[in-house]
Amino acid sequence: QVQLVESGGGLVQAGGSLRLSCAASGRTLTSVTMGWFRQAPGQEREFVVAISWSGGSTFYADSVKGRLTISRDAAKNTVYLQMNSLKPEDTAVYYCAARASTVVVTSPQAYDYWGRGTQVTVSS
Repeated sequence: QVQLVESGGGLVQAGGSLRLSCAASGRTLTSVTMGWFRQAPGQEREFVVAISWSGGSTFYADSVKGRLTISRDAAKNTVYLQMNSLKPEDTAVYYCAARASTVVVTSPQAYDYWGRGTQVTVSS
């Protein structure tokens, strides 16, 4: 089992920045993939970015490349999502997820563990 707790969401103006954190506990994270997804009202959950915990390989959705950066701190069992140049269309609940595999994939159905989400609102 892996428990995930997100934090760092909030209200920010367009062009601003936020850093989300996802603290993981439970099983060892050496053989997992960690991902961030988001879901806006009335829309399906959307892949944002993922990182292989062991090798550090990453994969970004085209819509966030160059603006969002994922990183991990193994000592703290924490994954971060640095979000810069935010746009109103980035407004959503952001979820942290973990997959019991080192293969990075984008489908939400492939992830085994989920946090409860943190709201990000970008005003124009």
